[in-house]
Amino acid sequence: MPLPESPMSTPDGQPPTRFGAQDRASLYSVLQERRDMRHFVPGEAVADEVLARVVRAAHCAPSVGLMQPWRLIRVQDPALRERIAQLVEQERLATAAAMQQRSDEFLALKVEGVRDCAELLVAVLAPDDGTLFGRRTMPRDMALCSAACAIQNLWLAARAENLGMGWVSLFEPAALGQLLQLPEGAQAIAVLCLGPVPAFYPKPMLELQDWRHGRPLEEMVATDRWTSDLTSDLTGDLAGDGPGA
Repeated sequence: MPLPESPMSTPDGQPPTRFGAQDRASLYSVLQERRDMRHFVPGEAVADEVLARVVRAAHCAPSVGLMQPWRLIRVQDPALRERIAQLVEQERLATAAAMQQRSDEFLALKVEGVRDCAELLVAVLAPDDGTLFGRRTMPRDMALCSAACAIQNLWLAARAENLGMGWVSLFEPAALGQLLQLPEGAQAIAVLCLGPVPAFYPKPMLELQDWRHGRPLEEMVATDRWTSDLTSDLTGDLAGDGPGA
């Protein structure tokens, strides 16, 4: 297929932006300094225009077959927020019990900021709309991946706005779905805590707490096929940046 003679244009008729070195540096800083935040400043707020910007960033996310299977529910009812916090606490205790030898260590971790964060959002996987494009063989997987792309965009935009965000997955989806009156076929997949934070963690919190340490990049990338020792020439120039969480 031949390339067009003139560049494709944006919706406002302008050619796409060509990003410079400073733009790239800023983007990579956001990527590297994003953290899964658990500590928030109680009583703080997020300005409506800032919240709108980060939600628009989620709306820019790619999705398989342009299906956009995600929805966001903004929790503003204090009683509902408290019920969600209780659901999270129930699952925190259940998870600790399942941890067995690491139970006490897990209970010492701060795993959520539901009560303290300025904004509480719930990401929901919408009922399946029957999209086949790109997902015939993996329908649910591709819906989840598409929703995760939107959450990642939201996360990165929040960091660019100097706001923290934490993805909480400690809840029973059916119980949270009842609280939110979700329709049949919909499922809550993430409780997202968003707001000002005292400081961003210098490293992933789980590393700081010595719970788990991320794998180096050279163990994550291979060439042509899976091997027990995943290595690739690609990683040589990229080694040194740690994992993000």
